[in-house]
Amino acid sequence: MDFLQQLKKKALLVETSFEQFLPDESAYPAIIHQAMRYSLLAGGKRLRPALVIGAAECVGGKPEKVMPTACALELIHTYSLVHDDLPAMDNDDMRRGKPTNHIIYGEAMSILAGDALLTLAFQLIAENIKTAPAEAVTRVIQEVAKLSGSQGLIGGQVVDTMSADETINAETLEYIHHHKTGALFKAAIRSGASLTEASDKQLQALTVYAENLGLAFQIVDDILDVEGEAVKIGKPVGSDEKNKKATYPALFGLENARHKANMAADKAITALDIFGSEGEFLRNALHFIINRDH
Repeated sequence: MDFLQQLKKKALLVETSFEQFLPDESAYPAIIHQAMRYSLLAGGKRLRPALVIGAAECVGGKPEKVMPTACALELIHTYSLVHDDLPAMDNDDMRRGKPTNHIIYGEAMSILAGDALLTLAFQLIAENIKTAPAEAVTRVIQEVAKLSGSQGLIGGQVVDTMSADETINAETLEYIHHHKTGALFKAAIRSGASLTEASDKQLQALTVYAENLGLAFQIVDDILDVEGEAVKIGKPVGSDEKNKKATYPALFGLENARHKANMAADKAITALDIFGSEGEFLRNALHFIINRDH
């Protein structure tokens, strides 16, 4: 089975679970639940929840043991996109080939929908107590909160926002990428492993993998914003330049950016050397990320 088939199989498990965990769109007040569902169910590869599952499988776990947390990571990712698209942030009108949340529901409801998705995510992680040790669930809640907050995703977004129209150095750009994008990949991988009681050695290897996978992903994302096709990536090409965002191609040029992405990919693959065939999905995920066109 190739990677896309593996990913679709895991994505289907996640999509099915969303219906179990999400409030019905008719639940009062209906508009907030409709807005939440609009962005969450708009498509996407479901890569982050798949990585939660893949990390669990890497250390002998089953998808059902980590499914609430896998879904939670997609809720956090979606909330970040909803807020990222707002006029006060990137002011994007399209996401995944559809009008962004604020275009359909207005700015106020989009802010609230993002807030609601983030809050529900932590409810879901807490519900993982049914299938994982309480100590592991508590640790995952703590780590995901840190990696989603001012020392993680939000911190990266803050520096990214403050860096618009500014000339920044490589250290600042790396901070933005490691935190704005990489933190959630790290949260996904470490959560899946921790809930499945990975050893310290396994968790360390998976952390190195996650950090470099996240960096490679964001560099490729930067490259696609320059030379990708809007119909494939689901949003206008050139939005980073339009918003005067700091990117690897802007700072280093396209060829050097590709080289840095490949270097990060090599480090990620090497980190998985301690795993046998059980690490196949994570290896294939890295190859997919480095070669993707959308």
